[in-house]
Amino acid sequence: MLAFKPITIEDKEAITTFTLQGNLPNCDYAFANMCSWRFLYESEYAIADGFLFVRFYVEEKGRKHLAYMFPVGGGNLEKAVETLEADAEKMGYILLILGVTPDSKNKIDTLFPDRFTYIVERNYFDYIYLREDLATLKGKKFQPKRNHINKFKKQYEYTYLPITPEIVCQCMEVERIWCKANLNENDKEALAHENRSMIFAMQHFQELGLSGGAILVDGNIIAFTYGSPINNRIFGIHVEKADVGYEGIFSVINQEFASRIPQQYTYINREEDLGIPGLRKSKLSYNPVILLEKSSAFKRR
Repeated sequence: MLAFKPITIEDKEAITTFTLQGNLPNCDYAFANMCSWRFLYESEYAIADGFLFVRFYVEEKGRKHLAYMFPVGGGNLEKAVETLEADAEKMGYILLILGVTPDSKNKIDTLFPDRFTYIVERNYFDYIYLREDLATLKGKKFQPKRNHINKFKKQYEYTYLPITPEIVCQCMEVERIWCKANLNENDKEALAHENRSMIFAMQHFQELGLSGGAILVDGNIIAFTYGSPINNRIFGIHVEKADVGYEGIFSVINQEFASRIPQQYTYINREEDLGIPGLRKSKLSYNPVILLEKSSAFKRR
C-alpha cells in the first residue's frame, strides 16, 4: 500500500524530480501550486514503483471526496492505476482522478477499456500559450494588446522590478485593492482562499522556486505576477494582480514578465478561467495555442 504524507516545502526536490522531467502540462503539477494550496485540499504524496502519486480532497455536492492526480513516472502505469484504486477503496471512496487530459485519457482507456466514466470540466481547461507570443506580441492578432500597452506608456512612466522580500508588502496591498474592486458575496470564500495561498507563496518565495515581477509607477507598485516551472518546457503563471484603475496595466505586466521567462520554456500555462466570464474572455484574447481539455475520471462500480 502507498504511504502518503502531507506535501511540505521540504518535499520540493522529491516531487519535482518527477514533475519537471515529465510531460504532463497541467498547472496542477507545479510544485508551488501543490504546496501553497495544501491548506485547502489537504494534499499528500507518495512515491512507489517509479511513480509520484498525489491525492487530495475536493467538495462534491457539499461533501468531501478523495481525488487523485494522474500518476507521474516511468513505471508500469496499469499497476499504478490499480494501486490508486486500492488506496481509494481502503479510504472508503470510488477512484476519482482529476485533471485528466486527452493523452492521459487515451492511456487509461487502452489499459482499462470501458471501466472509467469521464466528465469534461470546461471551467478547468488550461490556457497554454507560446512564450514567444506573450513576450513579443507580434502580429495582427496581438494588435489590441500592443495598443493597450502603448496607451499605458504614453500616460505613465514605469519601472519593472523583480519580486523580492522588500516589495512583498506593497504587492499584497495591490491584492487588497484588486479584491476590493472585484469582490462580491459569491466570490468571498474563494478570494479568501486565494489570499491565503498568496500569503504562503510570498512568505516562501525562493523555497517554492517562484519568480515574479512588479510594475512601479510614482513610487507605488500597481501590479505584480509570479509563477514557476510545471515541467522543463512549460512555465506556469499562478497569480497576476493589478490596480484596475490603470488602463492597460494587465497587458503591461503580462508582457514584461513573459519577456523575462527563460527561453528554455517553449510554453506558458496561464491556468484555468474557473468559469468566470471576464477571465475567460481575457485568456482567450491572448490566443492560446492549446486549450487543454481536462476531465474527471470515475472508476465504474
